[in-house]
Amino acid sequence: MSDFRRVTDDFTTSPQISVADVQEAARQGFRTIINNRPDGESPDQPSSQEIEAAARAAGLAYHHIPVVGGPTPDQVAQMQAVLAEAEAPVLAFCRSGTRSIVTWSLSQALSGARPRDELVQLGRAAGYDLSGVLGG
Repeated sequence: MSDFRRVTDDFTTSPQISVADVQEAARQGFRTIINNRPDGESPDQPSSQEIEAAARAAGLAYHHIPVVGGPTPDQVAQMQAVLAEAEAPVLAFCRSGTRSIVTWSLSQALSGARPRDELVQLGRAAGYDLSGVLGG
């Protein structure tokens, strides 16, 4: 069952999605999916290849930026580049959604797109505490 957590009009995060959730994302109007979960973290998770195939079949763009622990500067830059070109709205997911929103918020903060205090508030409203990552 999908647990899509809207952060902004253009960005939503979610815990692990299923192939069926991809169809629901398309139904809700999402245009791009970003997978921030490495394959093989859990034996019950669908593979990146399975989610990508479902996304492509639903007409959605798909990107895989696997993050282990905290995102690296390169992963933040990859997220920034994908978001700059992606058709919105974007749905990003990982095991709990935390790596996705942390990677997104760091890309927003470093680019100057949004101030850190706004990002902390947006995270809080979506059920994530970004204060340890961003301060505030």
